[in-house]
Amino acid sequence: MTVQPAFPYSLREINSLPEAQQTAIYRTLLPESIYEYFDIDPVTGVANGHRVVQYRTHQGSRAVEVIVRRDIHDRDPALYLHMVDTFNNQILVLLVVINDPDAPRFNTDVDHNGNPTSFGTASRNIPAEIAAMQAGLAPGQVRSGLRVFSQLVPPFEAFIERMGHDMFLIEPLAYHNAVVFERYGFSYVRGLREMKQIHQQFQPGGALHAKLTADNPFRLPDAWRTVRQRSWAIHDGILGHPFTGFQMYKRIGHHAGVQTFPDYEW
Repeated sequence: MTVQPAFPYSLREINSLPEAQQTAIYRTLLPESIYEYFDIDPVTGVANGHRVVQYRTHQGSRAVEVIVRRDIHDRDPALYLHMVDTFNNQILVLLVVINDPDAPRFNTDVDHNGNPTSFGTASRNIPAEIAAMQAGLAPGQVRSGLRVFSQLVPPFEAFIERMGHDMFLIEPLAYHNAVVFERYGFSYVRGLREMKQIHQQFQPGGALHAKLTADNPFRLPDAWRTVRQRSWAIHDGILGHPFTGFQMYKRIGHHAGVQTFPDYEW
C-alpha cells in the first residue's frame, strides 16, 4: 500500500505555498466522478478550453473556496465549498453547495427588489420559495442537487487525514442539512439537545405540531412527517427563532450513529 505524503497542518500553511502546490493539494478534495461527470481535466481544471475549477485563496489566509462549474458561463457553480482554519487549528466547513446545472432554477436567493436573501435571513422571496418547495427542493436551494454528497466525503476525509487531523467541523445552515449530516456519520458539538427537542415537538401533541396549519403552505398539517417539510416550517419561523448556533463534527473513518429523526422520510 502506497503511503501518501502529508499535507501542511493548516489551510494557512497551504495558502502560503506557491499556487501550483496549492492546486496540487486542493484538487484532491474533489472525487474523480466530478471530473468525469463534467469532462474536466483533473490536473488543469479545464473543460471546453476554460478553467472551470477555481481555488480562491490569499497568501496567509486561513480560508479556501473551491468552485466547480460545468461551464465557465454557468450562473451557479455545480459545487461550492468554503472552509477555514479555526483559532484552535481545526478545519471548519462553513458551506457546501451542490447544484445540478441542468435543473430548473428558482430565485430564492434574491427578493423582489433583487437584493440577496442570504438564505432567507435578510429577506425572502415567498413565491420563489413556494415554487421551489413544490418542485421538491429544500430551503436554501436554487436548483436540485447532483446527489453526489456521499462521493465527496471519502476524498474530503482523506484530505483532512493527510493534513494530520483526526476530525473536522461543519455548520449546518438548515434543519435538513443537520439530519443529512447525521446520516453520513456526523455528531454534534452544539445542538444535539435542540435537535432532539425539535423532533419531539413535531410529534402529534407537541408544540411545533400544534403550529402546523392548512393556512400556511410552509406549515401544512403533514409537514411534521418529513425532513424537508420540517425544514421549510423551520425556515418559515415555526421555532420562534432562527436555526442558528449548530455545529457538528465528523471523526475520520468513524460513524457516530446519531439519529435525531429515526427512520426519517425525506
